Amino acid sequence: MIKQLTYFLIMFLGITTNLFAQKLNGLRYEDAIYEANIKTVAVYPAPVQLQDPARTTYPPVVSLDSNTPLIAEFDDLSARFRSFRYKVFHCNADWTPSNLNDIEFTYEYNDYPINDYQSSFNTKVPYFHYVFELPKLKLPGNYVVAVYEDKRPAKLVLSRRFMVYQARVNVSPQVRLSTGIAEQRTHQQIDFDIEYKGYELLSPQDDLKIVIRQNFRWDKVLTKLRPTNVRAFDYRLEYRPFDLSNNILGGNEFRWFDTRLSRAVGMSVNDIEQLPDQTIVRLHKDASRLAGGANFQAQDLNGQYIVLNRDAANSSNEADYLNVVFTLQSPLYPNAQVYVGGAFNLWQHDDASRMTYNNSSGAYEASMYIKQGVVNYCYYALKGDGQMDDVSFEGSFSNTANDYEIFVYHRPPAARADQLVGYRLIEYGRR
Repeated sequence: MIKQLTYFLIMFLGITTNLFAQKLNGLRYEDAIYEANIKTVAVYPAPVQLQDPARTTYPPVVSLDSNTPLIAEFDDLSARFRSFRYKVFHCNADWTPSNLNDIEFTYEYNDYPINDYQSSFNTKVPYFHYVFELPKLKLPGNYVVAVYEDKRPAKLVLSRRFMVYQARVNVSPQVRLSTGIAEQRTHQQIDFDIEYKGYELLSPQDDLKIVIRQNFRWDKVLTKLRPTNVRAFDYRLEYRPFDLSNNILGGNEFRWFDTRLSRAVGMSVNDIEQLPDQTIVRLHKDASRLAGGANFQAQDLNGQYIVLNRDAANSSNEADYLNVVFTLQSPLYPNAQVYVGGAFNLWQHDDASRMTYNNSSGAYEASMYIKQGVVNYCYYALKGDGQMDDVSFEGSFSNTANDYEIFVYHRPPAARADQLVGYRLIEYGRR
């Protein structure tokens, strides 16, 4: 009788989860912002000090066996208080929703209020800052947190990916220059071994799914990698593909600007205009770095950002939003849309990030509200076929410093979803 009740409870919760997902209109299982007023979305492991300005540079990955929770935060610039709730969804290795019911990966009812918020203080642009701690979960794997309005459950405002791993296998990586002749100056190569001693793999050649991610970006990943050598007696898999499928463009160091002081000209800032209702920050004109073959070597944040107002005690709600004006001197890029992006806008292809071409000045231009701090960014084009091209503006060099992550997924026998059983972060070329 108890088993039957448990079965019906799981089935009921599964149906409820599916219906709830349908109510969240347009939910995408990816990093996405569904409302223009939502800004500065971040998910990161809880730092020692919550106000650590570098907290937004950490990837949203934690170990299932650690006591470190994940913290999420965002700002709402709608100039009115709104009550929000959030829900967590489990996904497979390819970020499709899994068949698991909530009760299989959560310890409590999967619908949480967001009660921790602050209104902005002493800023020209008013906003509410929200922060919440993601719940502890039962299973390793891929997850998406979806935030929606409390009074309107169908009103989705953001979704953000995060990962929980359980170290069942060991990953030994090596990042180096590409071994390909034509790729040596532009690509980087990620070789690695996986040791699975003590972990059961029925078919080591086929059981594992590998994902390699560059600079915490989901538009810069390598997938479908297969072991080139299986050392069964050593419980080791070697990944050294001869087809260079483990190669990725090295890119260039990121451009960056400094607005930690809104009344002083920081790095890469050309001028600042103070208006009663906003502050306009015009950056120096940028140019393509491909034509001159320029490899800008500097210590950047690998595309990340830091929120910081040096004149405030608490930057979370005292850092202002500045109207930042970008200018890219370049000929018109044919049959493509040009964007400015970085972790500060989740690499979104939205209207605010899209640049317009000014024929009189011969440059692409864009302006958007960005919170005070140190911000990395780059320019890229989105072609008509959906392919991204950032090489035409930024170039690509094999000695660029990059962060790489290796994710190892496995679906154990009788399991109904992929689990994240191995994870490794590699800092390559860090200066």
